Amino acid sequence: MLNKYAKSAVVAFLFIVASDPVASAGSPVYVGTRVAANQQVSIDQIDHSTWDTILRKYVDANGMVNYQGLKASAADRQALSRYLNRLSSANPNAPATPGSTLAFWINAYNAVTVQGILREYPTSSIRNHTAKLWGYNIWKDLQLYVGGKPYSLDQMEHEVLRKKGEPRIHFAIVCASIGCPRLLNEAYVAERIQDQLDANAKDFFSRSQNFRYDAPARKFQLSSILDWFGEDFGGDQATQLKKIAPWLPSPAAQQAARQNAVRVSYLDYNWNLNAQSAGR
Repeated sequence: MLNKYAKSAVVAFLFIVASDPVASAGSPVYVGTRVAANQQVSIDQIDHSTWDTILRKYVDANGMVNYQGLKASAADRQALSRYLNRLSSANPNAPATPGSTLAFWINAYNAVTVQGILREYPTSSIRNHTAKLWGYNIWKDLQLYVGGKPYSLDQMEHEVLRKKGEPRIHFAIVCASIGCPRLLNEAYVAERIQDQLDANAKDFFSRSQNFRYDAPARKFQLSSILDWFGEDFGGDQATQLKKIAPWLPSPAAQQAARQNAVRVSYLDYNWNLNAQSAGR
């Protein structure tokens, strides 16, 4: 049996693990490569055509991914690894256009997520690989080198992308789940990113898993994404609804949103893997 001192130590340890994400993390899994400072380039110079080719080949119009086919192709797995290495050569502190920067980090998030799922596949959900207290957590422990520094998926989302003040990123970055926005089957690119973000935002709200409008009851049901990240769309419901109004699928829904004339609730999130065999 543990004496009172040992018991205190155990309690202290469990408190630290539960409260400190670093202490509770598993061993990091790095993707990409370390690139010397003198070999790094501006994000403007990163070519996303390899990622574009992979997406067009393995992702359908609904954003469902043929993980089985991609994992079975040694050539395309190597191409994905080369693309991640190319991302690693970017210097995030070097001057770059806002469009290139946004496209870079969205593509990086999505490509690293796909790589992480391929590492685990076959699997039924990314949540199978997100340990909370100890062990491997794909969102924290899978890390891409960019400019010599490792970035986790959580860091890409919360410390980079969300700080850019562009809420449409929540309809572009994809955590390999059916409840996510569709994974666009083309790479985001600087010259078209505004149109791409708008298109995916409209697609997101066109799907009943993300948005439902009961006009007689004056009620919106929204994806949990709008609950979790509502502050990125505005400080209160009226502001948030006005922000999403242009992307809603009908004039009546848009008007109700602009007038804040609805009650809002949130839909259950579907964490099942966004694999083509899973349906949508």
